[in-house]
Amino acid sequence: MSATNTKMQKLLTWVDERFPLTSSWKAHLSEYYAPKNFNFWYFFGSLALLVLVIQIVTGIFLVMHFKPDASVNASGVPVAFASVEYIMRDVPWGWLIRYMHSTGASAFFIVVYLHMFRGMIYGSYRKPRELIWIFGMIIFLCLMAEAFFGYLLPWGQMSYWGAQVIVNLFSAIPFIGPDLSLWLRGDYVVGDATLNRFFAFHVIAVPLVLVGLVVAHIIALHEVGSNNPDGVEIKKKKGADGIPLDGIPFHPYYTVKDIVGVVVFLMVFSIVIFFMPEAGGYFIEANNFFPADPLQTPPHIAPVWYFTPFYSILRAVTYPLFGIDAKFWGVVAMGASAIIFVFLPWLDRSPAKSIRYRGPIYKSFLAAFLVSFFTLGYLGVLPPTPARTLVSQLCAMVYFAFFLLMPVYSSIDKCKPEPDRVTEK
Repeated sequence: MSATNTKMQKLLTWVDERFPLTSSWKAHLSEYYAPKNFNFWYFFGSLALLVLVIQIVTGIFLVMHFKPDASVNASGVPVAFASVEYIMRDVPWGWLIRYMHSTGASAFFIVVYLHMFRGMIYGSYRKPRELIWIFGMIIFLCLMAEAFFGYLLPWGQMSYWGAQVIVNLFSAIPFIGPDLSLWLRGDYVVGDATLNRFFAFHVIAVPLVLVGLVVAHIIALHEVGSNNPDGVEIKKKKGADGIPLDGIPFHPYYTVKDIVGVVVFLMVFSIVIFFMPEAGGYFIEANNFFPADPLQTPPHIAPVWYFTPFYSILRAVTYPLFGIDAKFWGVVAMGASAIIFVFLPWLDRSPAKSIRYRGPIYKSFLAAFLVSFFTLGYLGVLPPTPARTLVSQLCAMVYFAFFLLMPVYSSIDKCKPEPDRVTEK
């Protein structure tokens, strides 16, 4: 036994002389000290990483059988749509891989939205974590692009017409809009060139950027340290050995704790896959089980649920401004509603980071923001009516007011004093 250990130690030493294996393990796991008061909100970062791995692995297997070809086969069905049907019906366990990928897309947004919300309630975007937050928001934007490009690939009715609507929106941008939408389509209509471009972006370009950003996000996090529910900087209170008094090693304590979150997540994930993979039409729309038909427009075109809050903001803009069409301002509002999160570190002027010690004004604004976000998301899946448009406009105003008024209400809000050390609530 000792001889085996000696050989393993020699092998490890040989690797360490050529690659920082042991030092990386210590820096990012065994000697990375995290606050000891993490709660369940801190599961979602590791779950997002898990879902990313699921999406990459299942995507690799799907690419083995998928053909990005919009031409029609002998049966009169587009080749891309037929290849998805082939995966579902003829590839061994292909239905499971496809449903894991489609369910994983929605699961990705669920855990990312919850991860972002945790950052908002505990002030994880505040100094010195601004760069972590910026990396995270760029990941979010890349994730939206990845989902949009992948949505067209099954070449179903909703995929086709959803891409048609979204790409046409870019034409509203003055000067560069028509050329930009033409470049995205690769043709004057959504067709084979569009499918191949979106396939290249979805399979190669965006995933490479996404993985790089995730690595940068984690490195930046481990450089400044994790936030905690109290918003206390644990590095300010260290023992004689230089270890934070309120910190514990990430491994094994939190690696084991995260397994609990992974098990619960996989249970829910499996229930969805095996019993309700379409999730009532929210994960996979009924129209997407029909091949794309450029000559037949669906009665109502709506994006997947995770885009609907931003889509509602787009539709809420109905009046032209400065002589420019309302369509352009709708695109601007939709883009601003996603990008504005990046500026949270500089908009928040509160003396307290965590919601535990913030005053009633911030909590009220945050509650109003959540209500507006969910309402916009619900309205985005429904056909527009004058009443729904009015509600969307009111919710959009509340949505932007949360951010634009934050420098004022966060600075005048009455906060409780933060503790010197983390608490065990």
